[in-house]
Amino acid sequence: MEKFTIMTAIAVPLDRANVDTDAIIPKQFLKSIKRSGFGPNLFDEWRYQDHGEPGMDNSKRPVNSDFILNKPRYSGAKILLARDNFGCGSSREHAPWALEDYGIRVIIAPSFADIFYNNCFKNGLLPIILSEKEVNGLFSTVEDNDGFQLTVDLEHKKITGSGSEINIDISFELDEFRRHCLLEGLDEIALTLEHAQDISVYEEKQKEITPWLY
Repeated sequence: MEKFTIMTAIAVPLDRANVDTDAIIPKQFLKSIKRSGFGPNLFDEWRYQDHGEPGMDNSKRPVNSDFILNKPRYSGAKILLARDNFGCGSSREHAPWALEDYGIRVIIAPSFADIFYNNCFKNGLLPIILSEKEVNGLFSTVEDNDGFQLTVDLEHKKITGSGSEINIDISFELDEFRRHCLLEGLDEIALTLEHAQDISVYEEKQKEITPWLY
């Protein structure tokens, strides 16, 4: 898993509440269990004007030019601003896979669905919970200032941004264990492998105690 320390990037404002995981990545794309290749179909039903299916050439599909991710000013965005209850619905881990594959590393919202929130950390995404007032302020700033970038500093738990007559300085809270895992790029497998020596010692002792199992 890629480490997350500090990132400066354009933020794209998705002004919709209760965005569920089927909207993030529709069910027909769940046939693959690879963690890559889902980015082109992120928010598929909103980004395109036709019905998407696996294997389609997305470059030839009619694009919904009104959808926020299709607007040129947000090209290359790595931060997603969202509204309440982002990631609700089914527990599919493909949702954070699709966001990460598209290039999103940070999601800022007033609240998240619990399972989606947990799945983000397992896949290197940083979900940040701010007050509704703070999120509203970020929406207004990003929408009113073309090309405005935010800096997310995980080490100091800060969101900053500056421009003409603009100064953003917001602190956020995060569980220290999850923060440590993101800073070090540790998923659950990597965390387990940090104790590989202890596991080997335990296994050898078990062979002595219960040799008939081996």
